[in-house]
Amino acid sequence: MRNDRPAVTLECPACSRATLHRLLYVKNGCDILQCPDCGLGRTETSSFDPLAYYDDGYFSGRQSDGYADYLGAEPVLRREFARTVEFIQRRKAQGFLLEIGCAYGFFLDEARRAGFEVSGIEPAEAAAAHAGDLGLNVVRGPLSEATLKSLGTLDVIVLLDVVEHLPEPREALALLADHLRPDGIIVLTTGDFGSLAARSTGAHWRLMTPPQHLWFFNRDSIASLADSIGLRIESSDHPWKFVPFSLITFQIGRMLGRKIAASPTGNRFAIPVNLFDAMRVVLSKAPPRPDTSFP
Repeated sequence: MRNDRPAVTLECPACSRATLHRLLYVKNGCDILQCPDCGLGRTETSSFDPLAYYDDGYFSGRQSDGYADYLGAEPVLRREFARTVEFIQRRKAQGFLLEIGCAYGFFLDEARRAGFEVSGIEPAEAAAAHAGDLGLNVVRGPLSEATLKSLGTLDVIVLLDVVEHLPEPREALALLADHLRPDGIIVLTTGDFGSLAARSTGAHWRLMTPPQHLWFFNRDSIASLADSIGLRIESSDHPWKFVPFSLITFQIGRMLGRKIAASPTGNRFAIPVNLFDAMRVVLSKAPPRPDTSFP
């Protein structure tokens, strides 16, 4: 079906200016639009409340975009998180690490074991409580200036599959950058909207799950957003991940319109997966630009 709807002018958080966005398609009743300059995709919705959505059900199979059984898959998740910690340590061996959207604290616990001093921010009450039971310093609620100020300056900030859920990603990353040490890094993972998988499957892409996913980044849009707040891309790649079999079947069921419950067996086994449509990006503070103005 041909799309005859006119483009609309919207403020692009990556380009930091208004651009003429075109409608790509409609998914789950939401318009999916794209900035023509940087390629950032966006979900247009007025009825989604992130704080209400990311509750206990998000981690236990009651939300189609969530996890089949996050707690049950703990051993597999920890194995994958330990690999992420090793990746970070090749760039920053120790220091103060903050995770945004830390869920039940498994990643933070692995980072603590590796020698980092850790804290987290998590909106889901049960998840934050579980992280607290592990002896982790986790603040329940949204990201805020007050919370970051209480934690002090940071060496490493981690957002694992989080930035696409943030209503204001530019403001959030700018706030985090303000509390990052000059030699610190931000490590984030998110879907790659410029990948072959995303482009070829369109509205059926496995990560096209509005309104939960509000933004769809590619490398250019991440680079543009980073540059606008004084950051630069230090590295980017499409890593392999060990994914619980239960989560794979849960997501396949979602795409087929069926609900497949997690099983203990499926939680225990992991499958190495890489569709090259999920990217890992390391951001660091850019050196100040030279002053080229004349006296």
